[in-house]
Amino acid sequence: MAGLGSRLSAMSNEVRDAAMRAREASLVLAQATRATKDAALAAMADALEAATQQILAANNEDVTTALAEGTPEHMIDRLKLDESRVAAFAQGVRDVAALPDPVGEVVRGSTLPNGMQLQQVRVPMGVIGMIYEGRPNVTADAAAICLKAGSASLLRGSKSAQNSNRVIAETMREAIASVGLPKDLIQAISADRRETSTDLMTARGLVDLVIPRGGAGLIQAVVENATVPVIETGTGNVHVYVDAEADLTMATNIVMNSKTHRNSVCNSAESLLVHRAVAPQFLPVIVAALLDADVTIHGDADFQAVDSRVVPATEEDYETEYLSADIAAKVVDSIDDAISHIRHYSSGHTEAIVTKSLEASRKFATSVDSAAVMVNASTRFTDGGEFGFGAEIGISTQKLHARGPMGLQEMTTTTYIVTGDGHVRGGVVDPKEPGCA
Repeated sequence: MAGLGSRLSAMSNEVRDAAMRAREASLVLAQATRATKDAALAAMADALEAATQQILAANNEDVTTALAEGTPEHMIDRLKLDESRVAAFAQGVRDVAALPDPVGEVVRGSTLPNGMQLQQVRVPMGVIGMIYEGRPNVTADAAAICLKAGSASLLRGSKSAQNSNRVIAETMREAIASVGLPKDLIQAISADRRETSTDLMTARGLVDLVIPRGGAGLIQAVVENATVPVIETGTGNVHVYVDAEADLTMATNIVMNSKTHRNSVCNSAESLLVHRAVAPQFLPVIVAALLDADVTIHGDADFQAVDSRVVPATEEDYETEYLSADIAAKVVDSIDDAISHIRHYSSGHTEAIVTKSLEASRKFATSVDSAAVMVNASTRFTDGGEFGFGAEIGISTQKLHARGPMGLQEMTTTTYIVTGDGHVRGGVVDPKEPGCA
């Protein structure tokens, strides 16, 4: 806590006061039973559905402004809500309520040789800050996961979605108050000033964890400037590799679903690699299917030879997370070449292999270095809901603490509880001995 006073004085009143209220509220939540938390989540879900029209009206304001500002289509898709999307994130809140409470779970335990009982137990983080772009559903997802995991949430969405986020957050605040929990467990931070993001990511001592969720620029800015601990969610330069022993009908279905099911999200395929052995049979089929779906193919010479509408691929294309109806494509000579390409260009999010070979699938899974590996399945399954985690708070591409879709367990930390019976430690500590033991 050293230096907390000077940090608080440099922080805006809004973020400082919100963080302090959140910290007080988190102490109440830490004592709450699962029944109370689940009742709050059920109330949140019901309230979100009841407020659908108010949420959509606020969202329409955001979308109208974004369109007038020339916002790209894929960003509009992330921003826009409809009744089905509101119903989906309300159901996500219910799904979180149905999951086991991670707080109090014993991660490991043992009886020490001296008879003391040792337990490592999951406990709440405390106050979690979210800094995110577009997608107002994140407001509901993050609040629900944080609450079930025993933490208060400070939600700093983008200016483009501020009307939607404000209504969603206020709806949830009123809902949790109806079951006796403090409203300040859920707070939307103003997006009118960029400084509120900086304040949130530097509120060390008041905020326990910050999670950025959005484009590469946002994530990099938080990682480089935060003084609060960060879980880095990553961009999705996602690959599908069609192996020499692939079922080509299956491969077509997986590539098309991975790319076209919803191309503005981070688990959408951005690159396609095809083994040369199946290229003569597969390329005409997949090129035609992608072009018919209005996908622009940025391909190498082999892909260009199939159809003149294929755009020549550049180095930048293989590095790009398009989040649009575009895909980079290349023919490779071996699975080793595919793995080498992926390890060079991947953002570490999700990779997929289509193959009937157990040896190839094992080699691929152990050689690519990503948070998720799909074997004969669409990349679109890298998602907390699809993995059975309920709503997700983001997909981590780092290797510390959490990796992949982050659910309840990833939003907790642990405490060691040691129970003795008057135990004291023997021996004399040498004051010259290093360490704290």
